[in-house]
Amino acid sequence: MNNIEPLPGNQPFDYYAPSDPYRSERHRDGSAARRTALIIHTIADIAAVFLGLWILLYLLEANRANVFVGFVQGVADFLAWWSQDIFTMDAEGFRVFLNYGLPAVIYLLVGHGIAARLRRL
Repeated sequence: MNNIEPLPGNQPFDYYAPSDPYRSERHRDGSAARRTALIIHTIADIAAVFLGLWILLYLLEANRANVFVGFVQGVADFLAWWSQDIFTMDAEGFRVFLNYGLPAVIYLLVGHGIAARLRRL
C-alpha cells in the first residue's frame, strides 16, 4: 500500500518549503535593471519635451501671461539653469533655441545612454 504514488498536482505539502518559490529565490533576470532603465529613459524624454515645448512656445510668441505657458517656461528654466547664456547673440529666437536646445539634446543623449547601459546588465 505504500507503493502508491500521488497524482500529479497532489504532491504532499512540505511545511519547510517556501509557499512561493519565486519569492524565496532571487532570479537575476534583469527586470529591476530594465525598469530602472525605463524610468531614466522616460525622465530624459519628459525633460526634452518640456525644453522643446518652451522653444516652440517662445518662437511662436505665446502669451506669457497664460498659466500653461508660464508653467512650461518655469520647468524649462529649472531644467536649463546650467546652460543659460552659454550662447549670447543678437537674434533672440536663435539664442533661446540654442540655450534650451543644448540641454534637451544632452538630456536625451545622457539619459538614453545610461538606459541602454542598464539594459545590458
